[in-house]
Amino acid sequence: MGGTEHLNIQREGATLVLTLNRPEAKNALSLPMLVGLYDGWLEADADDSIRSVVFTGAGDSFCAGMDLKALAGKDTGGEQYRDRLTADPDLHWKAMLRHHRPRKPVIAAVEGYCVAGGTEMLQGTDIRVAGEAATFGLFEVRRGLFPIGGSTVRLQRQIPRTHALEMLLTGRPYTAREAADIGLIGHVVPDGTALTKALEIAELINACGPLAVEAVKASVYESAEMTETEGLAAELKRGWPIFDTADAKEGARAFAEKRPPVYRRA
Repeated sequence: MGGTEHLNIQREGATLVLTLNRPEAKNALSLPMLVGLYDGWLEADADDSIRSVVFTGAGDSFCAGMDLKALAGKDTGGEQYRDRLTADPDLHWKAMLRHHRPRKPVIAAVEGYCVAGGTEMLQGTDIRVAGEAATFGLFEVRRGLFPIGGSTVRLQRQIPRTHALEMLLTGRPYTAREAADIGLIGHVVPDGTALTKALEIAELINACGPLAVEAVKASVYESAEMTETEGLAAELKRGWPIFDTADAKEGARAFAEKRPPVYRRA
């Protein structure tokens, strides 16, 4: 299990918890954080005993966006990770889920600020929980910048276009309740309990057949840009093989025997 000085990785049963760990800077993205984050996504993909991922931030913020000074490796110890970025110039986009989609479900647990790059990374997660005092927003236009983490493409596909354009063009902050109302997040919980709720959701996912869960997630994203006819055909291609797995047979037996199923990814 890896991690860096700005990214903690730990296990909670079958859930991998990735924690942005730079609370003194509101978890602004640094090179050590991006390297650790990408390694965390790879670990989740490679380890079949991991069935879900919870993505959160230390302290009172999720992520306040990119720290350009830190990304340059200055004053944060980032120089030791420079070779990783040189070897893979796309690493930062993969870490931020712009150019990488984990095959396991990713649940975001947000407290405090989740703005700019934080909101952009959020769009790469699957299920989203936030504390009542959380703040969301894409502030780039207010600074004469462009939200190049994918928001002009993904946001309008996740929430109604009118809301996406308002968020993108005004650069204003959104409360957790507003974010839930427009569909950006799914749950608003009391402050300080977002991680607990995310772990509860993860446990529900972990109790399901892992092959089925991964196939369902892949089908949802794969078919998103297809016509309905194309999507239905792709769904059958992914879905039918699941019925022939040992996990599917175990699920049926467990239901008949009124006991919890024991899945083995087979």
